[in-house]
Amino acid sequence: MLTGKQKRYLRSLAVNEKAIFQIGKDGLNQNLYTSLKEALKARELVKVSVLKSCETEMNEVTVELCANTGAELVQVIGKTVVLYKRSRERKIILP
Repeated sequence: MLTGKQKRYLRSLAVNEKAIFQIGKDGLNQNLYTSLKEALKARELVKVSVLKSCETEMNEVTVELCANTGAELVQVIGKTVVLYKRSRERKIILP
C-alpha cells in the first residue's frame, strides 16, 4: 500500500513519462496484461492511455488493470492511468 507521500513522489516522476500502452476498441485482454506485467517488472512505473474507442468504463479499466497485474494505482487523470509495481531489482527508491 502506497502512502500519500509516495504517491506524490511517483506522480512527479510520471509527469515526464509518456504512455507506453494504449487501450482501444479491443479493450482489455490477456496479451495486454502480459505485456503490462513485463513492462512493470522492467520499469516499475507505467502510464497507460485509454482511447475514446474503448467501450469499457474508465473505473472498470483501472480496477481490471490493477487486479490482473498486481500493480497499485498511482493516479488517474482524464483518460490516462499511472500504475506502480515494485520489482525485485528496485529502480525507484520511494521516500
